[in-house]
Amino acid sequence: MDTQHLIDTVKKHPEFDRVGMILCHNGTVRATSRDGRRVKGLEVSVDHDRLNHIIAEGLRRPGIVAVEVSIAENRYLPVGEDVMVLVVAGDVRENVLSAMQSMLDAIKKTATRKIEHFE
Repeated sequence: MDTQHLIDTVKKHPEFDRVGMILCHNGTVRATSRDGRRVKGLEVSVDHDRLNHIIAEGLRRPGIVAVEVSIAENRYLPVGEDVMVLVVAGDVRENVLSAMQSMLDAIKKTATRKIEHFE
């Protein structure tokens, strides 16, 4: 998973001259679950049809020019490992922040499933 590669891909977009902001989310495996239990790692699976739908919806949002995502799937990820990088590029801050929030929530809630491994 290479954040810089995703950013470089966005910068090659034919309409990159419309971009005023690139926003990146880099999710990692943390040592505790939301309920406070100690985590030693996790596995993530992805519904690619749903993910592609979310990306397409994001690209239809006002001002959004490009979206790139990389998810480490179907393998064990220890604490500290990168899980997902999401890059959203668009015209102005308000549009990019809103799109990032919406897409990130949708990906985590409807396109991915994680299995946490506890200590």
